[in-house]
Amino acid sequence: MSRCLLVAAFFCLSLTFAFGRDHRSPEVFRVRCDTTAGTFVIEVHRAWSAHGADRFYELVRSGYYNDSRFFRVVPGRWAQFGISGNPRIAQRWRHRVIPDDPLVEHNTPGFVAFANTGPNTRSTQVYINTGDNAARNDQENGFAPFGKVVDGMDIVQKLYSGYGEHAGGGMRAGHQDPMFAGGNAYLDREFPKLDKLIRASILPSAGKAEIRK
Repeated sequence: MSRCLLVAAFFCLSLTFAFGRDHRSPEVFRVRCDTTAGTFVIEVHRAWSAHGADRFYELVRSGYYNDSRFFRVVPGRWAQFGISGNPRIAQRWRHRVIPDDPLVEHNTPGFVAFANTGPNTRSTQVYINTGDNAARNDQENGFAPFGKVVDGMDIVQKLYSGYGEHAGGGMRAGHQDPMFAGGNAYLDREFPKLDKLIRASILPSAGKAEIRK
């Protein structure tokens, strides 16, 4: 193999290695979520759910959650988001799944985990426990929490819940196709009172969350 080919091959391998590591999250990081109801902060711990933390880190950094909707809010249970408002992006990520993680923390108020349809099917949809769902969700590793709301849980509790399960429902209910096909245009037309996730962003590790209510 010529010197030029060797250099090119080494460069490609370096890029591949760098890209593969690029989505590994810090051991602990915080995500600020600006919504139409106010601002809350999720603290993520990789030790709680390594694959979950890595995926959430990747999605937040890519802007996937920006300008999306809290489409499933049930008082005393959960507040769910995680379908991009852009149908092309939502469809591209819909079946990019990650493996399950062993359960470390529990599905109690404030803890955050990925929704799923069964073993090893976590992709982009996230729910925040607003009630104690441990008896329901701790039975499956797919519901392993990766983070917890550390600021602004009162904001999460204020997210509009009038539609309950009717604005799309959970992944297992099988009624989410209109959201993936129509995105924000569909949700804003059919369920105009849903709160919006305006922006999700990684907070500087040395900085403190600045909450606006």
